[in-house]
Amino acid sequence: MEKIILVIHLFLALGIIVTVLLQKSEGGALGIGGGGGGGLVSVRGSANLLTRATGIMAGCFISTSLLLAILAGAHSNKGINLDQPAATGNPTAPSTPAEPSVPLSK
Repeated sequence: MEKIILVIHLFLALGIIVTVLLQKSEGGALGIGGGGGGGLVSVRGSANLLTRATGIMAGCFISTSLLLAILAGAHSNKGINLDQPAATGNPTAPSTPAEPSVPLSK
């Protein structure tokens, strides 16, 4: 299940990169697309289509990110209690404090 979602997540990441690069830039010649007319869709229509596609893919990317984080958290060990010391040796034997190995000065 996780592998399928991860593959979808990677395809969404690549799709977002492509749609962002295809959009016409307004501040300079950074965009790949946006040139020449003469297609099935007008320039304004293609800009709206790319903007919507980018938004939809971004929403799906965020949802797959959250889903992958939830699935990764489900695999964590929930039996760990960090507030209690770890049991070592025989848990039924009472523990006695160790005597200091170096004599204390008086």
